[in-house]
Amino acid sequence: MASASSPVISPGAWLGLLGGGQLGRMFTMAAQSMGYQVCVLDPSRNAPAGMVANRQICADYADRGALEELASLCRGVTTEFENVPADALAWLAARCRVSPDAHAVSIAQDRMAEKAFMRDRCGLQTAPYAEIRTAQDIDAAEDTLFTGVLKVARLGYDGKGQRTVANRREAAQAFAAMRSVPCVLEKHLALEREISVVVARRDKSDVATFPTAENQHANGILDLSIAPARVSSDLAQRARGAALRIAGELDYLGVLCVEFFVLAGDILLVNEIAPRPHNSGHYTINACVTSQFEQQARILAGLPLGSVEQHTPAVMINILGDVLQREPDWERLLSRPRVKLHLYGKTEARQGRKMGHITCLGRSVDEALETAQAIRAELTAAAPVTAA
Repeated sequence: MASASSPVISPGAWLGLLGGGQLGRMFTMAAQSMGYQVCVLDPSRNAPAGMVANRQICADYADRGALEELASLCRGVTTEFENVPADALAWLAARCRVSPDAHAVSIAQDRMAEKAFMRDRCGLQTAPYAEIRTAQDIDAAEDTLFTGVLKVARLGYDGKGQRTVANRREAAQAFAAMRSVPCVLEKHLALEREISVVVARRDKSDVATFPTAENQHANGILDLSIAPARVSSDLAQRARGAALRIAGELDYLGVLCVEFFVLAGDILLVNEIAPRPHNSGHYTINACVTSQFEQQARILAGLPLGSVEQHTPAVMINILGDVLQREPDWERLLSRPRVKLHLYGKTEARQGRKMGHITCLGRSVDEALETAQAIRAELTAAAPVTAA
């Protein structure tokens, strides 16, 4: 693991990456801009990160031969998604520097372990919930959990693997439809808003949080992020404090995102954590002195963190496959001089698939948001209508 006492991995050396998605692509670009070479391990030959990496190993994440090849080449290895096998990280850690470690990733991979950790270890509040391992657990759940949201404990993301349930009968049906895998039944709450904090932690003495982001979702997928969030300074500071507490209790080294629910009265609940850079932190590429991806590379290399100062208000819009099924008018969109386009190199534009993002910069949050809403309207108007 990287820390202030770890030897520095100098530019020119190889850094490794488990996962070849868009987060890995942006990490690769950031690391290369600092002079590092990057090797990606991912089973897909069309992986977005593999397209820009210096080298790609096409293999399963649990393939010991591939892991051996990665460890023999790279001085340090990181990951771009939380569902990489924790065993692979533990195996690599015996052979090279790894961040984040297998322990932190294993907690983030399981909603049950994650919620228990927040509540019992960190002393933080989550939405009321029950662990559902059998149909009998649904019968035993508190009446106050309905209406609720049934979420698979593992491998759920972007609204996948979850269903709103009004009563026990619907919960039982949803549980059966999810093949009776372990789930959490979480009370459906009336939210004021959702926010997130990205933490960069090299060790306990070199740690920083990016400005709190305000997030809006559509169909369970992040639609846009507003930074800085339109919340009170007290709430933003409490969120940043909670994120730092989580990172400290995990003894986390790397980039970590903590997502929060905000209820009426500025009540703050931890929703979930992501042991990697996060979609809601993409604004840092254009609006901060140091991006979340450069921080990830710095930490892995044992280098001091860069400044997390946000120099420009920003709003980030996700571009999904829905709008790329018909070519947008890029000239019109980019005629706005403070708009930045980031496409991920994915060859197939599927509905709901993240294909890229646009960051709108402004002299104020309101100005950036006005630009973002205009662009969102143009993209939506140009998208083909899908059948119900």
